[in-house]
Amino acid sequence: MINIPTVKLGIVAVSRDCFPMSLSESRRRAVVSAYEAKGLSIFECQTTIENEVHMKKALAEVKEAGCNALVIYLGNFGPESSETLLAKYFDGPVMFVAAAEEASASLANDRGDAYCGMLNASYNLKLRNIKAYIPEYPVGTPSEVADMMEDFLPIARTILGLNNLKIISFGPRPQDFLACNAPIKQLYNVGVEIEENSELDLFAAYNEHANDPRIPDVIKDMEAELGEGNKMPGILPKLAQYEITLLDWAEAHKGSREYVAFANKCWPSFQTQFGFVPCYVNSRLTGRGIPVSCEVDIYGALSEFIGTCVSEDAVTLLDINNSVPSDMYEEHIKGAYDYTLKDTFMGFHCGNTPACKLTTRTMKNQKIMARSLEPNQEPNITRGTLEGDIVPGKITFFRLQSTADAKLRAYIAQGEVLPVSTCSFGGIGVFAIPEMGRFYRHVLVEKNYPHHGAVAFGSFGKSLFEVFKYLSVEDIAFNQPKSMLYKTENPFA
Repeated sequence: MINIPTVKLGIVAVSRDCFPMSLSESRRRAVVSAYEAKGLSIFECQTTIENEVHMKKALAEVKEAGCNALVIYLGNFGPESSETLLAKYFDGPVMFVAAAEEASASLANDRGDAYCGMLNASYNLKLRNIKAYIPEYPVGTPSEVADMMEDFLPIARTILGLNNLKIISFGPRPQDFLACNAPIKQLYNVGVEIEENSELDLFAAYNEHANDPRIPDVIKDMEAELGEGNKMPGILPKLAQYEITLLDWAEAHKGSREYVAFANKCWPSFQTQFGFVPCYVNSRLTGRGIPVSCEVDIYGALSEFIGTCVSEDAVTLLDINNSVPSDMYEEHIKGAYDYTLKDTFMGFHCGNTPACKLTTRTMKNQKIMARSLEPNQEPNITRGTLEGDIVPGKITFFRLQSTADAKLRAYIAQGEVLPVSTCSFGGIGVFAIPEMGRFYRHVLVEKNYPHHGAVAFGSFGKSLFEVFKYLSVEDIAFNQPKSMLYKTENPFA
């Protein structure tokens, strides 16, 4: 997976001057041993921080080692000012975690009181307006702390990615897609740069890539990926030219940033001017870690990038599209799976889901566009979608969105794609999320979310929730169980 950061984690132990420094150091060594036993690598800073002079020395050491994420470990109570200043001056995501006491026999002489010290650390962080990741229960044995540090990796990777991300968009939103609003202010607040361009800019760049010598190699790669699904080979040269255009634009325009995502207009004039639909190219770039959202959905692209960083895997962006017919539910789902009909829905988009996330993959034309642009004729300008049913398995449906008045909101819902034939077109799957009907009404509808949702392939709710907390998202919704009423839910219904 390209286009996402590699985390180089460091650990620094801290010690309050009225506690033995050796206690914090020995506990740090035990944590490092437990972490490395998991097959993971970490830089162990040899300077233990007791004061601000130590803090400056430790900071220089972790910077020299190339660390871009840091664990500040309270082996004992810890010096609240020095340890939080380290978090302030370190240029990267920081985690605070504390040591549990080992045994009753050690309480007389080797009690560390890090349980207490974590309270002071959190208070000092708040006083200084410093962001840091603190686990759900941030006190543990070496093996437990090692597990917490592993949980920190996808969070750190995502924050590093966002702080080095540029989202490049082409074209205004299509008419009647105001739901995909994108107030720019919150993009800057989460560390993201944005570059907005017109469709004409993209069209000019595409035309400049005519007869590019790289096109034949890209066509061969497309042919290998599509295999027997290569039903419209005549459109591949145009798609290859477009893919090269986007990759070259990303390289030329990312500027000071390391990572790129796209939010591109894809209809209605795209087909008539470019002569194809871009869905398959969008799927290919997204599959490599360069999300390309449809319909200039800037926060959709942002959500996809977050999902890519968290999962280290391909993601997709889908319409929360249509209900599952009752006959399909009765025949294929009821009794076989523990879901009601209202727990199910179909997630769909024209053809932007990466090939690796489809059970079959076939090059088709965009059926919806063809109805208006090429009715009753052989498809031409509407060719270029990748169709197939989405692979069954665990998924996380989520989105980070700025409201029209520029407030960050997010939702996360874990569920699965069922191994049920969709009997439909596009990149599509039968999704099941516990209590989806209530979630749909009291989160998606009630809080005015757009119809696009990002999909990560696996259960990543825990990491995503922590990422959104780190980004200071105050409203993080989820699919609440029956026993937990939504704020707007009628208790008498």
